Amino acid sequence: MKKGILFDLDGTLWDSSEQVVRSWNKCIREKAGRSEQITSEFMRSQCMGKTLPEIAALIFPDVEEAERLRILKMCSEDELDYLNSLTDGLPTLYPDECEIIKELAKDYTLGIVSNCQSGYIEVYLSQIGFAECFADIECEGNTGLSKGRNIRLVMERQGIDECVYVGDTQGDANAAKEAGIPFIHAAYGFGKADSCAAVLDDIRKLPEVVKTLL
Repeated sequence: MKKGILFDLDGTLWDSSEQVVRSWNKCIREKAGRSEQITSEFMRSQCMGKTLPEIAALIFPDVEEAERLRILKMCSEDELDYLNSLTDGLPTLYPDECEIIKELAKDYTLGIVSNCQSGYIEVYLSQIGFAECFADIECEGNTGLSKGRNIRLVMERQGIDECVYVGDTQGDANAAKEAGIPFIHAAYGFGKADSCAAVLDDIRKLPEVVKTLL
């Protein structure tokens, strides 16, 4: 029986909020010619884990939908270029993440499922030095599907029979429920969540927690 662990990205595997905010604010100011500016705290607490249309509505509530989506598309494109250009000041990984992921990859099929735009997970993989540990990735930007359906998609592609999803927000918990698998709340991340099979206050405890569920 094939067992898997699928991960959310932001607030679960890394924190790119400062870098993303820096890029988005510049784009909003210089390319969109608007005065709205966001903070890292706003990004972490209100935006991470949501789809781009949802984020656009939060930042530009009084702007016509097509226009705010156009602005967010520009922000997303600039964000990928900016993150790919960084040689220092990279997004933050969590303590001993490399060692933990390598350990888990020996016994489980690992993957990443996010609500992000196309190309964002690939930026993470290009910067971490242990990308080979992840067998599959998927995102809303690629498929247009909900996170729960993307979880099932990855499970089907990889032939995973038993799986858990690790994430840090209620949206992640809802996605795991939609996919019909247990949810591990990464409480060290950005958000709160109910209906958790387990709560994780440190990513270094993940191998021990997973053993109780799979």
